[in-house]
Amino acid sequence: MSRFRMRTARVSVVGLAAGALILTGCSSGGGGDAGDVSKDDAAKQQVRYDFGDAAASKGPAEPVKGAKKGGDLTVYQRDSYAHLDPAQMYVSDEGTMSTLIHRRLTSYKRDSAGKYTVVGDLATDSGQASKDQRTWKYTLKDGIKWEDGSPITSKDIRHTFERQFAPFISEGPVFIQQWMAGKSGTGYRKLLPDGPYKGDHLPDKVLETPDDKTVIFHFKDPQPDLPYALGMAGYAAVQEKGDTKEKYDKKPVSSGPYKIASFKSGKSMKLVRNEEWDAKTDPVRHAYPDAHNIQFGVSYEASTKRLVSDSAENQTAVSYTNQVDASSMQSVRSDPKVKDRSLSGYQPYVGKISLNMDRLKDKKVREAIAHALPAQSLVQAFGGSGGGELAGNYLSPTVAGHTESDPYGKVENPQGDVKKAKRILKEAGKTGQKLTFAFQNSPEWQDYSIAAKDNLTKAGFDVQLKDIVADTYYDQIGKVKNKYDMYHSSWGADWPSAGTVIPPTLDGRQVQDGASNYSHYNNPEMNKEMDRISKIKDPDTAAKEWGKLADKILKEDLPDVPLMYYKQIQLYGSKVGGAVNNAVISSIDPTQLYVKK
Repeated sequence: MSRFRMRTARVSVVGLAAGALILTGCSSGGGGDAGDVSKDDAAKQQVRYDFGDAAASKGPAEPVKGAKKGGDLTVYQRDSYAHLDPAQMYVSDEGTMSTLIHRRLTSYKRDSAGKYTVVGDLATDSGQASKDQRTWKYTLKDGIKWEDGSPITSKDIRHTFERQFAPFISEGPVFIQQWMAGKSGTGYRKLLPDGPYKGDHLPDKVLETPDDKTVIFHFKDPQPDLPYALGMAGYAAVQEKGDTKEKYDKKPVSSGPYKIASFKSGKSMKLVRNEEWDAKTDPVRHAYPDAHNIQFGVSYEASTKRLVSDSAENQTAVSYTNQVDASSMQSVRSDPKVKDRSLSGYQPYVGKISLNMDRLKDKKVREAIAHALPAQSLVQAFGGSGGGELAGNYLSPTVAGHTESDPYGKVENPQGDVKKAKRILKEAGKTGQKLTFAFQNSPEWQDYSIAAKDNLTKAGFDVQLKDIVADTYYDQIGKVKNKYDMYHSSWGADWPSAGTVIPPTLDGRQVQDGASNYSHYNNPEMNKEMDRISKIKDPDTAAKEWGKLADKILKEDLPDVPLMYYKQIQLYGSKVGGAVNNAVISSIDPTQLYVKK
């Protein structure tokens, strides 16, 4: 999914990352005992979503009970948005906000019972596939427009996908580009090296737009998951005539119910209604508030205190992705009045320590690190059971293929096994080895870094801590030539399949600046196995094979150390209505909110 930005990893469908962001996943719809969501609860949640037909894709969206138009929402966000260009979006907080300003060919509709369906968003349905699932046809709806009033046409959709190949697009998802090119890793870029900016275009045998309403994808291999992928924030539509290349990242053209009235990076953003958006064409979104006034730089602690107080100015406040801070977790869960204004749920993210395999080449050293790291300290840093639970492997309980394996004792020995780590490091002849541990400059990771350094030092490492500002954290660790030995990362499935977890984070052909293989892991045998499993049509068989491969990589090569499966609790003011936990974006759904009169 995407990273959870403890800012995240990306959202993918699914996406918040640890600490603040990442995409798909199972979560409760609110109420209940905040934070007390078990693996059994997660397993009972909806794992796969139906593909909706034309009837399911018609607007307007199902009305929110009691909702009326009017009023302004105040939105507290810790982190500013590094990207507003859809093609560069792959962290959860940006993905959540993008639901208000960007539309895509498909989207995810949540009904009042909490069931999700993939439906046509800009398209009339979730897609018409050929029998072999290599060809998919989409027809655009009537009445869909950009914020300047011009119609959204197939030319815009073609441009949206062609620009994904341009060199300056480096942060977003690459699934569909790879499918178009029939190439794994970074080889897809050769299909259209400069994007559409020098007059070149994808051939009709790859992407066909025979008229203004029709878009046809042609793939070399069956792609049964295309409707899922098209619903990602990273594949939202970009206006051809309004495309300013790199500058689009700061001032995109809206197709959703809101448009950007102002954006001051690091300070504030104001979203106001997009009068050209027609609710009759949209089966997913509402535009109840007059405006969303977003304040950046509001820490978890600060937003929690403000929302708990429910004072006059905070009664109409919410946060898209800020969670209850660790120190407030228990008081929030024990106060009935506050608890009634909370949402809790599992997230699809797994928090890991990525080990830079360009620098840590000795597996014995990586094993020593894995055994030394205290997973329980991370759970505590995030507030205990309300913020997460111990992880033994790479696949979240919300993802098909999850097992209960624990090869490095992160569940069995939650405080770490320092003695074993020390013995392994000594056997390797690497006692005293220097480690540079980079972490996000947030309270949670600051706390954890201290605990981790203590254990690693006792095991015989010489540890230097390096904090990185939250807004650019993933950009920094995403550089292949970074100068760090280890750093935390979080990832959630982009849709309910481990195929959106293992290849994006562990395919060796996916090592490039901005990509999500943070460990720079590259094992040709495992790459080949990913290709094999990716072609399995039966989802149950594929899930089992992905689970086996994930454990094999962890046991045999250890590129990342799993530590925690993320959970979250979020609050909202007493005059905010429509608050539900959206499993696709793993946060409060901003498209359903309204201000109570």
